[in-house]
Amino acid sequence: MNFKTILQSLRSKDMLKRVAIIFGIIIAYRLLAHIPVPLGDAKTFKDAVGNLITSSDFGGFLNLISGGGLTSFSIILVGLSPFITASIVGQLLTKAIPRLEELHKDGESGRRKINQWTRVLAVPLAILQSVAYIFILYQQVIAANTTTAVEPTTIQWILSITAMSAGSILLMWLGELITEQGIGNGISTIIFASIISAFPSTLAGIGTSLFDTSAGSLSLFGWFELPVNPATFYITLGLGVGVILVLYLLVKVNEAQRIVTINYAKRVHGNSAYGGIKSIMPIKLIAAGVVPVIFAVAFLSLPAFVGQLIMSADPGNQVASNLVSWFSAPSAQNFTGLSPEWFIYPICYFLLVVGFTFFYTSIIFNTKEIAENLQKQGGFIEGVRPGLETEKYFNRTVSRLNLFGALALGLIAMLPYITDYIFIVISGAPIGLSLSGTGLLIVVTVALESLRQLNSRALMVTYDEYK
Repeated sequence: MNFKTILQSLRSKDMLKRVAIIFGIIIAYRLLAHIPVPLGDAKTFKDAVGNLITSSDFGGFLNLISGGGLTSFSIILVGLSPFITASIVGQLLTKAIPRLEELHKDGESGRRKINQWTRVLAVPLAILQSVAYIFILYQQVIAANTTTAVEPTTIQWILSITAMSAGSILLMWLGELITEQGIGNGISTIIFASIISAFPSTLAGIGTSLFDTSAGSLSLFGWFELPVNPATFYITLGLGVGVILVLYLLVKVNEAQRIVTINYAKRVHGNSAYGGIKSIMPIKLIAAGVVPVIFAVAFLSLPAFVGQLIMSADPGNQVASNLVSWFSAPSAQNFTGLSPEWFIYPICYFLLVVGFTFFYTSIIFNTKEIAENLQKQGGFIEGVRPGLETEKYFNRTVSRLNLFGALALGLIAMLPYITDYIFIVISGAPIGLSLSGTGLLIVVTVALESLRQLNSRALMVTYDEYK
């Protein structure tokens, strides 16, 4: 990464404009996260939202991808969930329906059509999810605060559903605008901004707990005392070291790749000769990036969400209660001792991450298409025959990389639960400050990819200026 080139590129008006547009969109997005839904008393619904977040991992996931829009009961409460769901459905249909697969192979025009259909599918999903969320939240308001709960009018229902659906579609559009600037993926950047926006409040909470000296202060070798809570200091120190180690491993795993050397046969056309050169094809260890984790959380959150929806209409339904119990992420708030329910969610989470890694890699790295393109261009791998043998070689290579990469990705996603289990063994209960492997993975992956695209854009700009 050449930061000098990036700084030089900022002299270009076009580069400054692109960067300014991205920052402007992020600021607008953060402002949207604080515009409340026009439905009843905002504070009452905020309290109901807090209960939803603690009772189901769906709420935590939705709050993550909406940048705190759930906790503030804002118009982007639905967030990117409809678009992510539509993307999963679209990619499954692309593999299942031959006509869509042919359209995907048509190149940029075909992929544009599929993306447009994905956006269209996201609109009814946003409306349905808006209706479902408002219904669940209103039922929780009634259950928690019957004295002040006021039945919304039909106009309020329509207005709030329209505002939430429009907020989700607007968020999707903002993501597309960021992608068009050529510096990072828009949807990933928005999720990245969501996670980063939570850091100040997290650090403030840690600082408040750290400097709470009601339980005493820390003595250093008997020389002087630090005005910090001893227990919190050691926990924070341990977690800080753990975060640094995890970040190091995440960067290494994310940047790991297998280099395949491609040879091109020498060809003579008239009086000119071309070819006879070598190039490299890097195959990343985790080619799917962070997408499998996002897909797995979204997919795994659906059972608990359906359970919440059924329980809102029928509180005594045992099936709905089991769905909420089994598919809610273990946390310090719902810990009642180690039980089978505490292991169902993490195991399913791990298996889904592994499965989605293989699935998504097969979509973005089509070995048959790559082998055919190499054969058409006169490229070959030394010791491997072009065509079918090259396809088999890529299949073997990608499968081996995928196996290790999927397991590594699954373990990274499991970090919060692993640290919780460790503290259960040590102290008998989980700790609230678990290492968020998913959050760190998204931050590292998106940051590295955005810097890579920024560097590529900077090279283009500086080449035009200084050639």
